Amino acid sequence: CSLTSTLDAPAPQLRAATDQPTGQRWLRYGVALREATIQEMERDPRVLLMGQGVDDHKGFYGTTLGLAERFGPRRVFDLPLCEEGTTGIAIGAALAGMRPIHTHIRMDFMLVAMNQIVNTAAKSRYMYGGQVSVPLVIRAVIGRGWGQGAQHSQGLHSMFMHVPGLRVVAPVTPYDAKGMLITSIRDDNPVIFVEHRMLHSQEGYVPEESYQVPFGKARTLAAGRDITIVGISHSAIECMRARDALATVGIDAEVIDPLSLSPLDVETLASSVARTGRLLVVDTAWTACGASAEIVAAVGEALGGQAAFHYRRMGFAPVVCPTAKSLERLFYPNAQTIAQAAYELVTGDKDGWKPEAISAPEILQFRGPF
Repeated sequence: CSLTSTLDAPAPQLRAATDQPTGQRWLRYGVALREATIQEMERDPRVLLMGQGVDDHKGFYGTTLGLAERFGPRRVFDLPLCEEGTTGIAIGAALAGMRPIHTHIRMDFMLVAMNQIVNTAAKSRYMYGGQVSVPLVIRAVIGRGWGQGAQHSQGLHSMFMHVPGLRVVAPVTPYDAKGMLITSIRDDNPVIFVEHRMLHSQEGYVPEESYQVPFGKARTLAAGRDITIVGISHSAIECMRARDALATVGIDAEVIDPLSLSPLDVETLASSVARTGRLLVVDTAWTACGASAEIVAAVGEALGGQAAFHYRRMGFAPVVCPTAKSLERLFYPNAQTIAQAAYELVTGDKDGWKPEAISAPEILQFRGPF
């Protein structure tokens, strides 16, 4: 499906596995991140890459493949399982003038380093009156896979959205992944770069040259008139599948990828909801005190009662993530449940239509980072 853009850049595209490239350059999401890293490391010798598995032979979902050999062990190196200490090393390197990229193979264990991230990385520039900066990118992997259960499947991005001084981004397309990683590396503030593990295999249009995708601008993946569906991270892919299902019953859904969660592009979201009158926000996390709650509240405040709208949030079930596959299917929203929720918002009919199950091949084919 082609994706239209709200940004001043070529429209990114995703394609189905059966489509053929038509003269454009297509890359997997993970390869796009690798290319962005190479281009920035070649451009700026201060850029370092560190973290668990960055020198593994499979290259951390393919994102770091061959970089240790290309740039040497002083610029690309593995780190031990000591998240608080290694995050402190990365912050210290940033304070000393380097521009580190620190990979956290699971966001879950960033909790061990919360003091470092929240009280040092986020606040140092303010506390020292702008005399120092912390140009640090923390690549944080979230999401399901293998039935990993309670401690390895969490999406905790809303925790970081709460903290002034941190930027939080979650690009969906390979085009945006490359451009936003470059923007993040060049920024003088710490950036939490959220990557859902089900996105690394997605393919899309990616230019070979270096380019930047700005913070604070959402992307409209598909225009529509009946309902605004906002999909965060991998949820946007499921929302696009839901949109196709809704079209079969005459519902035209607009799908938006916020792309940047902090800062958040409230203007684009509110403008869409003002037109459609309906808002469905789908997150790859719990809904309580989450990104979906913030988006609904921000849109409501922006519209200021000038345009009434119906809304709903979807995310993880309000329980600890199960390990069993049968329970996992109930825990996560999917294209089928998203389409049904959107249908109910538009028609008010809770029992009138239920779409057929919709395949998500990236979930079925997931084989892990190593």
